[in-house]
Amino acid sequence: METAGGGIVGQLGSWPVRAGVGFVRACAVAGVSMLVPAVWAGAVALGIWWGAANPWSWLAPVLLVCLGTAALARPVCRAVRFLVARWTSTVIPAGYRQAPPVTQLSTGYWWNGFGYERSRRDALMDQQWRLRVTDPANRRDLRFAAIVPFAAGLPACVPPAGVALAAVGLGREGTAWRVAGALGLVVAIAAAPYAWRCIVPAAVRFLRPSPAMALADRVDELTAQRADATVAQAAEIRRIERDLHDGAQARLVLLGLSLATAEKLMETDPEQARALMREARAGATASLAELRELVRGINPPVLNDRGLVDALRALALDSPLEAVVTADAPLRLEPPVESALYFAVAELLTNAAKHAHADRARISVAAVANGVTVEVEDDGRGGAAVQAGGGLDGLRRRLAVFDGTLEITSPAGGPTRVRMMVPCESS
Repeated sequence: METAGGGIVGQLGSWPVRAGVGFVRACAVAGVSMLVPAVWAGAVALGIWWGAANPWSWLAPVLLVCLGTAALARPVCRAVRFLVARWTSTVIPAGYRQAPPVTQLSTGYWWNGFGYERSRRDALMDQQWRLRVTDPANRRDLRFAAIVPFAAGLPACVPPAGVALAAVGLGREGTAWRVAGALGLVVAIAAAPYAWRCIVPAAVRFLRPSPAMALADRVDELTAQRADATVAQAAEIRRIERDLHDGAQARLVLLGLSLATAEKLMETDPEQARALMREARAGATASLAELRELVRGINPPVLNDRGLVDALRALALDSPLEAVVTADAPLRLEPPVESALYFAVAELLTNAAKHAHADRARISVAAVANGVTVEVEDDGRGGAAVQAGGGLDGLRRRLAVFDGTLEITSPAGGPTRVRMMVPCESS
């Protein structure tokens, strides 16, 4: 009984807090949701003030309704997304179309993704207006601005309306006014914890991107990933060609010349011929080592033979850092996924030693639902961030080809923690 009584007392003690927080949130929802109806009410008031006798009295209210609704729709939707994310941690994607880059052609004209303009300023203005007209998200925002006053605004107005009624009723003389004021206060306190919650299902239902918008965003994302993969593949091919040309190819050419010279000297100077053959054998050994190193840079043999975990352990042994690899169990993933994660860890270890001046690193591999996570943590000086065109940004784009994600936490002074997740099937 004491426990039950204590629980009831605790709930009663938390009710004023819930009511206070709910009242503030209800006022915020009411203020945001009723911005557009306030414009409508102002237009109606303007039409009444102007008078019906004037045949043009309808023009100003109609313009005010249209322009005010169009101008407030997107700010209202952004404010609703912010409030829902702040209060419930429910992130609703905006789904707005991103403007393509404006580039100048050799003819002097500027291309903005829609047409050609004579100046960059005209190209940007034309692009902005075209996006506003053609973006389906604008029509979605207008629809939500018309729905949210009834779906969430009116319920959110109950607590502040009850408080207003209480302030008026309790300040007047008479039993009826006192009863109305007390009733308004009770309604306000009882409804405060719940009145604001209507905004959450309304926002999730009407503010999320439509299937067509999500498909368009996915197409754009896949197009960018394909371009990144093509650029990365071309860069890798150039690296392999450069390594072959500067290393093994040059040694093999020298090996052929040494053997040809030794063949000519075999009869006249056997000792010199044997010396050339010894040099050729050493050159062949060095060429073989370079070819093995090149193959290891393309796809390490240990990765094919023993899987990602053992390959990371071998990488940790060769790293200048004191690296430790932990894993739940040996994992075998698809070869492209294993290769991407392996080289991502190799790049992160290199960055930790070169830029963060770290001494130790920890690599954790774990299987999660429908995917695998790899976490790399070092004790460096921190301050790492994903910058456009930087190494971490390129690493994130390479993982995005597999629908993977990269999360980095790197406060000043360290430690730096990078978490990579790739959805896949493991065995």
